[in-house]
Amino acid sequence: MVAVAAGSSEVDGPLAVRERLEAFADEVLGEAVNRPVQLVNGGVYLRGLIEQGPRKSLEPMVARLGDEADYESLQNFLAVSTWDPALVVRAVAERVAPVIDVQAWVLDDTGFPKDGKHSPGVKRQYSGTLGKIGNCQIGVSVHAVGAKGTVLLGWALYLPEEWCEDPERRRRAKIPAEVGFQTKPELGVDLIERAAGWKIAKAPLLGDQAYGDNTVLRERLHDSDLQYVLSVGAETKVFTPETTFTVPEHQGGAGPPYSRPRPDREPVAIAELIADLPQEEFQTVTFRDGPDAKPATSRFCFLRVRAANRAKKRTPWPPREEWLIAEWPEGHERPSDYWISNLPADSEPEQLARLARLRWKIELDYKQLKGELGLDHYEGRSYLGWYHHTALVTAAHGFLTLERQNPNHPRSA
Repeated sequence: MVAVAAGSSEVDGPLAVRERLEAFADEVLGEAVNRPVQLVNGGVYLRGLIEQGPRKSLEPMVARLGDEADYESLQNFLAVSTWDPALVVRAVAERVAPVIDVQAWVLDDTGFPKDGKHSPGVKRQYSGTLGKIGNCQIGVSVHAVGAKGTVLLGWALYLPEEWCEDPERRRRAKIPAEVGFQTKPELGVDLIERAAGWKIAKAPLLGDQAYGDNTVLRERLHDSDLQYVLSVGAETKVFTPETTFTVPEHQGGAGPPYSRPRPDREPVAIAELIADLPQEEFQTVTFRDGPDAKPATSRFCFLRVRAANRAKKRTPWPPREEWLIAEWPEGHERPSDYWISNLPADSEPEQLARLARLRWKIELDYKQLKGELGLDHYEGRSYLGWYHHTALVTAAHGFLTLERQNPNHPRSA
């Protein structure tokens, strides 16, 4: 039975929590599964993820659940059954997002340490989770972050090129033929564009430098009318606010006249631009990242610039204006972070600073998803199984988020 917090009332004890979990499972799994046994197995698996226990892989969960769980049936449900995990993630998002006051979406990735070489996508690669190169899978995820909690909006398993080009490994992991190589930013923006079509509140996308430095990702987001505040590297080049763009006069001779405006100066690295600014360009900003959060204060500058990386054929020219945000804490020798944002020109400094600094909440998500809900405990070697497991972990996480909204509902653990 689902465990509950100590001191819970008889009225809202373990039986009530279980009833709510069963109703939630029916709601978020109902459209995705196509057989009654799948709905039963989905509910059982959710209970296994939420119940207390150090390991959330299939065998120890079945042992804890006892007669309610059949190992072979659950294994088939995870690794073989053709129910759509994306429908589960969507149902969870549309159920949970409206109650958490969504403030931002966050794009990130996390490592799944693995032994051996047969789990889909596994190889020796850098993982921020490990802080080094290790044998692992990488999962790309999108999260909605709100004042009252978070909810997952999507998962994608990164498949290195060596996996995509190996027919035997693909066959063993049951990787669909239509799945080809995509970079992490490409996987991420696909997830974002998919979630943008759901019945949930859109919000500015946040992401670290690995995503912010990707100009294709930024362009796809902007072209899809999606806002972003993305970290970028110090060497990113921009045209300064003083730059003007004019079409040169045609000097005669052969060739058509000029049609594209040209800048009157070269772009500069943002670290150089910020370092040369007068002190009056910086301001101390105080902001909160939640209704109960303590105020945070730091020193920022906010400039309207044009990213130089748009100076390519078949892109609009001159480049559109964007915000360059730099944080330079008092007493530090250099700025600590830089961001590029396509938020409107009249955005308030407090909003820009708060969004720039809000991405840290994603680490709390990963901590709960892995520490409590067994996100990285899946031991199967099925590509579809990985997606099924992450979708069900998403559902378990969504249920716990809803439980926290009602003080009369003790939190499951």
